[in-house]
Amino acid sequence: MDRKAGRMPGGREGILAAEEPTRDPTGRGLMAQRGPASSEPVTAGPPEVSLTIPVAPEMEIVATAQADALGEYMDMSRDKIDEVKLALVEACINAFEHAHTEDNQVHITFRVGGPKGRCLEIEVRDRGHGFDAEGVESPTPQKTFEERRRRGWGLHIIKSLMDEVEITSGEWGTRILMRKYK
Repeated sequence: MDRKAGRMPGGREGILAAEEPTRDPTGRGLMAQRGPASSEPVTAGPPEVSLTIPVAPEMEIVATAQADALGEYMDMSRDKIDEVKLALVEACINAFEHAHTEDNQVHITFRVGGPKGRCLEIEVRDRGHGFDAEGVESPTPQKTFEERRRRGWGLHIIKSLMDEVEITSGEWGTRILMRKYK
């Protein structure tokens, strides 16, 4: 490269270039080389964050902080972000209470996807015993108040707050995939 002209051989302009490879100060080997910036755009997949939380009190709140940040990143309304956070809390608590997982962990993956990043997708997985998702009895106000059965609303709440919910479960554990559109 002709440093004065700022041109590389062949007439191309370069942003960073070195005449020869750079050695580290210890003389052990080559360090990163400088060269012309690529003219090709860097393409990355949709933003994705993975999080593993222990089965412990209040750890679902750690997961909601990530949902909040990604919701804001994609300009989701505050009401929708709050709905996502509540559904995520329910999914985490269900995993904490019902999975009986040996590793005592819940694995969560957050993805921003769809056309123009219009969907926040959250996958909550555990490696517990699984359950029959179709066999879960739907809660009713009557059962709640007359029979004093105050539990069992988690899946119902998740489904009512999210735009799409897929539940798969087996001997390998349980996976709840939730989507909320902007």
